[in-house]
Amino acid sequence: MRLTHIGGPTVLLELAGWRILTDPTFDPPCRKYGFGWGTSSRKTVGPAAPATDIGPVDLALLSHDHHADNLDDLGRQVLDTAGTVVTTMAAARRLSSPATVGLRPWQSTRLHAADKPTLTVTATPCRHGPPLSRPVAGPVVGFALQVEGHAGALWMTGDTVLYRGVREVPRRLEVDTLLVHTGRVRFPITYSMGGAEAIELALIARPRLVVPVHFDGWSHFSEQRSRLQAVLGTAPPSVRQRLVWLEPGQLTEMADPPQTLATFRGRFSERDKPSQIAPEV
Repeated sequence: MRLTHIGGPTVLLELAGWRILTDPTFDPPCRKYGFGWGTSSRKTVGPAAPATDIGPVDLALLSHDHHADNLDDLGRQVLDTAGTVVTTMAAARRLSSPATVGLRPWQSTRLHAADKPTLTVTATPCRHGPPLSRPVAGPVVGFALQVEGHAGALWMTGDTVLYRGVREVPRRLEVDTLLVHTGRVRFPITYSMGGAEAIELALIARPRLVVPVHFDGWSHFSEQRSRLQAVLGTAPPSVRQRLVWLEPGQLTEMADPPQTLATFRGRFSERDKPSQIAPEV
């Protein structure tokens, strides 16, 4: 498994021969984008690599298409070149790419190639804001990737708050790598997880690796890198030792997971269990 952080939510994943791009964003910085309902944000940092340097992409994972910090103009051009695009049902209806697959939460699709193991993509629940916010924030999904013959899933949370649907994911799936969207977006209501929620989710999921993304590069994040690092620095040791910080543009190679993740999950001590979880909302 190799990961290259392009910026924001955009990560190039290389898993067992599959080249996968998450939420493509490649526009240059300084532009201001409207997010609807009178909200807006300015892109402050450009991509660590241009779209032309990415190379062929087997699969693009698009958590949602209606916010420019997850899909911008140049990112749309990348979608047109991807072998397959997996996204929400609503986005699949709007996108022009004929290779688009729309999924509802807990629906799956399988990708096959002659020289690669089968890749299963499962859409996971998201709520991009407080209760009843979907008409404002729109539909969003996360994705769990499972490679045939490999233990555990890589779970990209997507832009979401921590709520019952997200907590359900590690109860259904064994999570090897948690690619968690953070940043704590506020308009002024909270629309995505911050560091405290990322810690709680890690304690629930007990992954082998925790990789924070989507916390900087835009003006609307209230917990950008330095603040997020400070918050995550308060996590129990069993979470801190699993944190992987990706440097933009630098390829980070991860060791393959073991045949079973039980050994790693067992290293979370009893005191680190989330015994004081916030009430369901």
